[in-house]
Amino acid sequence: MSDPRTGTGLRIETLTPADDAALADWRHVHNTVVPVASALLSLEDVRERAGRNVLEVAYAADGTLVGCTTVRPPRDGAAATVIARVLPGHRGRGLGTVLYERGLAAARTLGADAVETVVLTSNAAGLRFAERAGFTVEVDRYRLDGDTVDWVELRLA
Repeated sequence: MSDPRTGTGLRIETLTPADDAALADWRHVHNTVVPVASALLSLEDVRERAGRNVLEVAYAADGTLVGCTTVRPPRDGAAATVIARVLPGHRGRGLGTVLYERGLAAARTLGADAVETVVLTSNAAGLRFAERAGFTVEVDRYRLDGDTVDWVELRLA
């Protein structure tokens, strides 16, 4: 799917647990953008997530992999979680905004009354992006076993 609003020419695919090539691409983006031990995922981990979350992978018009998204549906009154990731060489072009807006729309379609995101505190650019998008309420801050940096959960104000 191309997004005419931005001229990005993105092709965005929603993953299914059976689509090994797209799952591998999503995994590559995730593991590149989130390079901490607790978050590195195997193909089987991604396949399992594709069964319970909305996962999308984004390609430039020429087929180059540029990013991915995760939308965790709201459960038991909790907020939906929207995460947009763009590979370092493709940042600063509005791609993250396109991916985030798609994720936000998906969260709303899934019935989310509240939306959160999760960012590594070492990811200054990701934190700035989240703040610009309106994620200004800190819900939680934690460190997973084996990590050397904290995660911060932020809620859309």
